[in-house]
Amino acid sequence: MDDAEPTESDTAELIRAIEDNAAELLLAMGAAGGGRQRADGVQWSLGGSPLDYHNAVVSCVLDGGEAADRVVADSLQELKDLGIPGSWHVGPSMRPLDLGDRLLAAGFSHGGSEPGMALRLTELREAEAAGLRVERVTDVNGLATWAETLGQGFGEGVKEARWVAEVYRRLGVADPWRHYLGYLDGKPVATVTVFLASGVAGVYFVMTVPAARRRGIGAAITAAVLREARDSGLEAAVLGSSPAGRSVYTGLGFRELCTIDLYEWSPS
Repeated sequence: MDDAEPTESDTAELIRAIEDNAAELLLAMGAAGGGRQRADGVQWSLGGSPLDYHNAVVSCVLDGGEAADRVVADSLQELKDLGIPGSWHVGPSMRPLDLGDRLLAAGFSHGGSEPGMALRLTELREAEAAGLRVERVTDVNGLATWAETLGQGFGEGVKEARWVAEVYRRLGVADPWRHYLGYLDGKPVATVTVFLASGVAGVYFVMTVPAARRRGIGAAITAAVLREARDSGLEAAVLGSSPAGRSVYTGLGFRELCTIDLYEWSPS
């Protein structure tokens, strides 16, 4: 196993993949949910979800503060017109550099940060959980089980799981979307989704039901699906981690390469 530090160019490539994979996922899911799309130096999908995280501005590269202020105001007005919560996902490629300050001044709040992590799949470290069986979802019945399992412990619970499942029913269960369930004693206890975009495998919706946690299941199911991604020709994986998940992914060989800051707004 090669644990050498990546080169500067390799790191820049992976950081870009972290941002681009997540952006493509949010735009695709938002479009499937009926969101309004924008792509003119700024990319967003707003209105396709009841969740602030998925009503998202995912890219902004503008020269000058006045242009940025206009776009921030436009996004805020769109959210107000729709009467929905939304967010900006501000990564290292976004410009201007003081975009976060401009969002705060406009009325957004800082909703926290996600460490952007990446892994060259030749450096994937093994992880196993006794008795865990991992299966890929191949039809709508499997997707329903996946959603029911996700709703037991991810994000906003049942509300989020139902919306995500409806979106994935529209997008399908074939590549670039790969959904997986982990089973113990015949019962579904874990989920994960892999999104193939920007030349990498993006890892999302990693969740273990509360009753089965602290057994290494999250690491084991993630390692299993990444082995499959590696075997199908992918060279790298990326993800945005929760604070609680950082040590799990570090244990698999992921490196933290950047930070994605979330700025949120919600109707009164």
